This record gives sequence, structure tokens and C-alpha cells, in this order.
Amino acid sequence: MFKRIVKRDGKIVKFDPEKITEAIAKAGLATEEFKHDRAKALAEKVLQRAEKEIKARTPNVEQIQDIVEEVLMESSFKKTARAYIQYRQERSRIRDAKSDLMMIYRTISHADASEDSDVKRSNANVDGNSAMGKMLQFGAEGSKVFAKSLLLRPDIAAAHDNGDIHIHDLDFYATGTLTCCQSDPFVLFEKGFNTGHGHLRTPNSISSYGALAAILLQANQNEQHGGQSIPNFDYAMAPGVNKSFRKALKRNLAKYNKFTKKKIELEVKDDYEYGDDKKLEKAKWPKEVVEASNEDVERETLQAMEGFVHNLNTMHSRAGAQVPFTSINFGTDTTPAGRLVSMDLLQATENGLGKGETPIFPISIFKVKSGINYEPDDPNYDLFKKAMQVSAKRLFPNFCFIDAPYNLKYYKKGDYRTEIATMGCRTRVFASVFPESDGIVTGRGNLSFTTVNLVRIGIKHGICLGERKEADWDGFYKELDEKMDLVKDELLERFDFQANQHVRNFPFLMGQGNWFGSEKLGWNDTLRDVIKHGTLSIGFIGLAETLVAMTGKHHGEDEDSRELGLDIITHMREKCDEYCKKYKLNFSLLATPAEGIAGRFTKLDRKEFGKIPGVTDREFYTNSFHVPVYFPISAFEKIEIEAPYHNLCNAGHITYIELDGDPSQNIAAFEAVIRKMHDCGIGYGSVNHPVDRDPVCGFSGIIKGERCPHCGRLEGDVPFEKVCSCAKGK
Repeated sequence: MFKRIVKRDGKIVKFDPEKITEAIAKAGLATEEFKHDRAKALAEKVLQRAEKEIKARTPNVEQIQDIVEEVLMESSFKKTARAYIQYRQERSRIRDAKSDLMMIYRTISHADASEDSDVKRSNANVDGNSAMGKMLQFGAEGSKVFAKSLLLRPDIAAAHDNGDIHIHDLDFYATGTLTCCQSDPFVLFEKGFNTGHGHLRTPNSISSYGALAAILLQANQNEQHGGQSIPNFDYAMAPGVNKSFRKALKRNLAKYNKFTKKKIELEVKDDYEYGDDKKLEKAKWPKEVVEASNEDVERETLQAMEGFVHNLNTMHSRAGAQVPFTSINFGTDTTPAGRLVSMDLLQATENGLGKGETPIFPISIFKVKSGINYEPDDPNYDLFKKAMQVSAKRLFPNFCFIDAPYNLKYYKKGDYRTEIATMGCRTRVFASVFPESDGIVTGRGNLSFTTVNLVRIGIKHGICLGERKEADWDGFYKELDEKMDLVKDELLERFDFQANQHVRNFPFLMGQGNWFGSEKLGWNDTLRDVIKHGTLSIGFIGLAETLVAMTGKHHGEDEDSRELGLDIITHMREKCDEYCKKYKLNFSLLATPAEGIAGRFTKLDRKEFGKIPGVTDREFYTNSFHVPVYFPISAFEKIEIEAPYHNLCNAGHITYIELDGDPSQNIAAFEAVIRKMHDCGIGYGSVNHPVDRDPVCGFSGIIKGERCPHCGRLEGDVPFEKVCSCAKGK
């Protein structure tokens, strides 16, 4: 009989045969095949065989467990044998995960984010070298291990680890947070709101409106793991302009009376608004007072918009480690106050930050609508022109097209809730299986999303490995359905976990009525009845590489592949629609962006299948349905190819067009691209172009010639840098 045994950590301890009996008894009890007396007999067989087969005087735990498996498999208790093997495998997986976690922690602690570590560069909003950035990453990586070990089904965790799927924001799984929300400031500003550290009163000036809008986004970011959006920024800020205007009227009338020695007494009525000159003239307001008040509020609004932009690029959330990922949609409010907000927001974006840097946040999105701002005689056409000029210089705003048929069907003139809006990189929430939220953007967001590795399925069933002459389309669609069903199961499990959270867990998002319907819930209520209005999204990536793997050519270079690509994504959308009907939840299809995940999939697939030309031979898979950036194609043809996918990808989509040189010198060409997007039914589009940066003073923008426009420095020995616009997506 052995006297000692070697544990997995290398420690040598006293050998206790009773532990073998206990382990077998637990397995038998779990399957209900036998009780303790039978376990003792089986343990005796294990000991007898161990003494014969193990030559070492001190065996290790793995050797003993191997023999336990053999004895159980040879017995009549097959169910228990399988259960024991599965349990052992699962324990092994958990131990391996913990070991991997320690290595990741070492990387976070010691590596430099700029050079050594993909882990530390995984989130562009986080400074991976800062103390709080490291703290956030320690927590995130530990949380992932916990979720995979104890919350996810083993087959789903394995599918994520091996790269069949990617569960986005897995580090937040255990917190029960939702992804994103399109907040309506009207709801929160009407009565003021509480961020959890004190109540903020209803704002009474445009300066306060701008400041509280930034605080609103920050507070919501602290309770969600995704992007924060205001879908109606111009509408929501306009009341602040009018309140400031009325204050200016009172102030300037007092000055007028003081300097003219007059005693004019005029009531400042609540319906007086900036730009309503006829009403003010009818009320006999002195012209000088009105003009001075206009100038005051115009100055204050620009300062408020500049403050808003600066705040969103400097304020932090999540333990002080991350700038909130924010976006705002605007451009359709035709009132003078709303127009002023849009114009000054564009001006603040064009002005840039303190050293002229291009602001990263908010991601601004200009909503394009015929009859509002698209045609020369539209009331906001000047804003559309200004938006293109600013985007040509600063990369933003992007452009969202209300006139796309799948957006226009929900549009109700004058109702900002029915104007499509997006959340930053592409996410959208619009259609709903619930009539009360169908076609409503405010107060809703994505709950969670998971991406299918479409390219891997293509590699396994295509011609790229040289194992077949023709693609196995039946096999491709069979496996695609299996992976989508797996993702559907994961999303449903995560939904149940989120639905069982309480309002008290989200004191701002739910407790302040920011989420659709949450104002009807009590502090201890669970969330199922309201989060059902959000979306569960299934994503895909690398359609181009998938088509190359299947046929040898992608959709940018071959007409047949173009049709096949549409067939694949149409099939995925139809599956999502089937899930909607079956589960009465808002399943949707996402055109997943390339950032982060695409490189992970590529590395895993290259390791398994080798370097395949046109498939795994680059560092990343192509963004969603995009024609590859390296493929030479005209802007108009790229738009025409990608446009049909926007209708299919109802969870989010975007088309990027790359322009060389300085587009601010050719606004006509820039406008032609935007109009082509509009006319082809693009839902969300953007124009990328190179941006220069002076590494000495920090200026970022267009640098003409050899002199920095901010500091006046000649390029000399320290050259200006070309900043890639791929931050907006590959």
C-alpha cells in the first residue's frame, strides 16, 4: 500500500484510500446508480490495480484517477463512468483556466501596453499602463474565468475558447449588465436625476444642459459595458438654449433700462424662444435687447458644446480607468434653438481639443433626411453642408440615413423617437416584436451579442484546403445553423441571468427611468418585463474570407460570389427572425466590426489550418460584410456591393469609404460619396481619410506643407505622423 501521494501542485501528502471511496461514492450518488457500499468495493479494485501497475513508490493524483476511470468503465455502471470522466475533464479545464489566468495577470503587471501585450491593448478606451487601467484588467480577466468556469454551459465555453464563436464583453457576464442604451435627456432632465451621489436639479441654461448631458452618459456607462448614445441631441439641448435666451432677455433689458434711463417693464414669457423674432417684435421688445440676447446665447451655446466635447474626452468611468464610449445623433431639429445646437456642436468638433487634437468622443452622427436637410431648399441644408466640411477635416460626423426604406417605414415627422439613430461603431435598436417599442429608438439598447466565426466554417467546407474541387454548401449551412443555435442558446441563458437582476442593481439606468418602461418598476423588481425591449444579437465577421475559402473569390471581385454572400447573410437574418417568432424576443443580426475579435479568430484559424492565401494570411479578418480594404475598387462600386447588407443586418451595420489626400479640398467629391450612400439605401456610412499628427505639440488634423498649423513648428528632424483612420473600423 502506498504511504504518500503527489498532488497536482507538487506537494507530497499522506495517502488516504478513503478519498478514492468518497470520490466514487459522489459519482454514484449523482447518477443514482449505486450507494456507498458499492463505491467501497470499486475503490478496492482501484487500489489492487494501482499496486500492480504503478511502479513508483509515490504515485501522483492523475495516475490514481486514470485507474478509477478504467475500473468504472469496466463495471456495469457506464453512466457513472461517463459522469466521472466529464467531471474530471471539467475540473481539469477549470484548473487550466486558473493557470492561464495567472499568466495573464503577469502580463498585465509587467508588459507595456504599447508594445508587448494584446491583452493590455484590448480596449482602446483604457490606458493599459495606468494603475486603474491595470486594476480594471485584473478584474476583467478574472471575471472571464469565473464566467467560463461556473456560468456558461461547458460546450459554449469551449466554443468560445477554441474560436468557433466569440462572446463579446465576457468579462461583464457575471455582473448581469446590458450592453448599451440610447438615453433620452428629456426624460431625465424634466425632473432632474440622481447619479447615486446626490440629486441634480432640472437644468436651466444651455451650459447646464451640456454639462448634465455629459454626466448622464458617464453615469449610464458605470452601469453598462457598451456604448452610450443620445439619439436626439439637438432636440434635447434646444430647451436649454431657450432657457438661456429668456435669462439673457431679462439681463439685457435691465442693462438697457440702466443705460437709457428708461423704465420699460416687459414680461419674459415662457413661450419666448431663441430666433422667434416675430413674437418678440410683436411684444414690443427693444431691438437692441433682442440682438444682444441673441449674441449672448450664441456665445454660451458654443461654449457649452465645446465644454461637452472636452468633458467626454477627459471624464472617466469604471474605477477611473476608462473614458465613456459615447455617441450623439443630431441634425433634424429645425427650430432655431435646435439648429444652433447642431451648428455649434459641429463647430466645436471642427475646433478640436486644447491643442487642436481631433476629438475621439463623442462619435457624432448626422441624421440625413430628405425634406429636412438633404436638398438645397431644405431648412437644415446648411447643417448638412457644414457636417460634410467638418467630417472632411475631423473624420466625424458619420452619416445616418433616415430615408433608407427599412428606416423610413418607422419615421413619423416631428417624432424624434422614430428617427433611426446609432450607437457609435454601428449598433442600432429599432424594430421590436413588442408593439409598444416597435420603431422606437429612445430608452432601448442591445442586451448582449455573440459572433460566429464564419470564416472557419468556410475553411472546413470550402475549396481552400485543396481537399475538394467544389464547395460543400450543404455542410456549410448545416454547421452554420448549428453554430447559430449554439449562440442563440448562449444569448438566452445570458438573457435569463440579466432578467433576474433587480432595479437596485442599476440605480441610474433603471432606477431613474432611463430604460424603456423602467419607470414603472419598483426598487426590488426584476428586469425581465423591461429588458425584453432590447436586442439579442448574433454577429458575423469575415464574409470576404469566407467566400474566398468556399469559392476562391470574394464578393468584391466576382459576381457569383456576390450573390453567394447575400445568400449567406440572408440565411443568417432569416434564422434570427425565426428565433424572434419562437422565443418572442428581439433577436437581430449584427455586422460585427473587425476590432480585436478579427485578429483573435485569425490567429486561432491559422494555428489550426495554416496560412491560407486570401483567408488566414493577414493579421485580421475583414470587417463584417465589407469588401476588403486591400482590394482596389471604386467608392461607388463598394457602396453598391455593400448596400444590400444594411437591410439584412438589423442589429447594426456601417459602410466605410477610404479617400486619399485631404478631402476638405474637394468637398464636392465628399458630398458625392454621401449622396451615393443615401441613394443606394445605405443605413449608416462614414468617410475615412488620413489624419496628420504633430508629435511635438500633439496637434492632430490636416497639416498642409511643412509647418504645423497649431504651434507653427517646421517639420525638421521630428517628422509629422500619419494617423490611420482605422480607429473607425477596418
